[in-house]
Amino acid sequence: MTQYTRRLFIETISAGLGAAVSHPSFAARNDADQPPARKLNVALCGLGRYANVLRSGFAESRYCRLAGIVTGTPAKAAQWQQDYKLADRNVYSYQTFDQLKNNPDIDLVYITLPNGMHKEYTIRAAQAGKHVIVEKPMAFTVRDCQDMIDACQKAGVQLAVGYRLHYEPHHSELMRLGQQNIFGPVRLIDASLGYQLAGTPPNDWHLKKSLAGGGPLMNLGVYCVQSGRYVLGEEPLSVTAQYGPVTMPSLFKEVEENITWQLTFPGGAVCTSATTSNCNIDRFYAAADNGFFELNPALSYGPFKGRSSQGPFNFPVVNQQAALLDDIGRHILEKKPLPSHIAGIEGLKDMRVIEGIYRAADTGSKIILPQG
Repeated sequence: MTQYTRRLFIETISAGLGAAVSHPSFAARNDADQPPARKLNVALCGLGRYANVLRSGFAESRYCRLAGIVTGTPAKAAQWQQDYKLADRNVYSYQTFDQLKNNPDIDLVYITLPNGMHKEYTIRAAQAGKHVIVEKPMAFTVRDCQDMIDACQKAGVQLAVGYRLHYEPHHSELMRLGQQNIFGPVRLIDASLGYQLAGTPPNDWHLKKSLAGGGPLMNLGVYCVQSGRYVLGEEPLSVTAQYGPVTMPSLFKEVEENITWQLTFPGGAVCTSATTSNCNIDRFYAAADNGFFELNPALSYGPFKGRSSQGPFNFPVVNQQAALLDDIGRHILEKKPLPSHIAGIEGLKDMRVIEGIYRAADTGSKIILPQG
């Protein structure tokens, strides 16, 4: 049985046991590192639930600082401005957003708005000359994702998607075990995520197709799709999918409440997933020829608990948001391209699969997924 300590984990990734786990962000957060000459100045666009989760990420980040906000709620603006001692010129509404182009104190905009606003504000931020981090899902369609990528490339800014789990050591271990066939070829993955929305106000944006784009598949299923792709290091070939059941028809009039799907991969693995707004579920399990590995909880904010055929994992708890901010901040400050695993193209690849899942559920047919 292998017991994984923080020191062993850092030594392991430093030794380069594969691209899957060799994320420079972990090395960047080593206590021996010198702080950067300056931090990247970030404006948060949208001060909802996830923006509050990001507070601790900014507090711990060595490479990024919260320097501005964008909100449509004056009370939130006043509170955040007080909390972070923000200058008046760095506080924006959605109506004044485009004035960011005249503010050299802001380097990057982090978009945590409802899904349906991701494309518009990514493009507007790019046109203002600011780098962008956009939360998941990146957009509603592959075409939307490509438009966002094109706008950022045209403006000469970088576009990242908030794939925080790439910076979490349990997930780096899943990538190593899967991509390097430590227990032989992976045959089956079960990755599922859901939370209970009973009692949610009917005007919540997650229930509105125009703002959410879909139900739990858009908001939670992206994590399941991502985990299958990065654990195997492959792109899925085909998908079948099924809606239902609907247990809360008064709430779920516009978007799905439950959906399950099955992805096939080139190496022969099948990834089965369920995502739901009916109950709390958060798990990952992979079965290989000579063993298994799993996390439960698995895809949420953690702390995670996992094991493999060799025994329990014992990885350090890291602040996923701080690690993500640090890697993005370090790359931009050093004028280097962002790693592909968080770049806009990764969000487009996930959306390609999600579009296929919806088509499969709508038609009842197996859908061959685009490649490339």
